Amino acid sequence: MRWLSPEIADGSATDALGLWCASRLGLPRPFENFAALGVFEGNELSAVVVYHNWYPENGVMELSCASTSPRWMTRPVLHEMFSFPFDRRGCQLVAMRVSEHNHTAEGRGLLRMSRAYGFEEHRIPRLRGRDEAEIIFTLTDDAWRANGFHKEHRNG
Repeated sequence: MRWLSPEIADGSATDALGLWCASRLGLPRPFENFAALGVFEGNELSAVVVYHNWYPENGVMELSCASTSPRWMTRPVLHEMFSFPFDRRGCQLVAMRVSEHNHTAEGRGLLRMSRAYGFEEHRIPRLRGRDEAEIIFTLTDDAWRANGFHKEHRNG
C-alpha cells in the first residue's frame, strides 16, 4: 500500500483524484478548493480522501472518502489521512458526512472505522434526500491523538 500525499500531488493529479472521488460518491458537482490523498494497491488507485471546506480561522476541515476496496484503511494510511489536517494544517476538528448505507458485507467500512477511531456521531434524517439519512462524524485533534491506533501518539 502506498499513497500520494496532498502536499506532493500537483494540480492535475489533485484534480484527477477529486474527480475520481466525486464520481464514486455520486456527487452532483466536483469539489472546489481542495487537497487530496490518493491510496494505491500496486499501480491501481484504491481510495481517495478529499480535504475540503477548510476554515483555518476555526480550525475545521471536512473530509470525503471513496474507495474500491476496504483494504485501504491500514494504520499507516489512517495516520497519514489525519496527520494532514491535524499536524500539518493545525485543525482542531475534522468532519465527515457519510451515508447511513456506507458499509460492506463484512461489516467493515468507514462507519465502523469512524466509530472505533473515536469520532462522535450525529445522524441527520433526510440529509441525503427523502429516503436517506446522513451521519456527520466529528473527530477532535485530542480524540485523534488519544485513540491508541498509532504508536506515534504514545508517550514513553
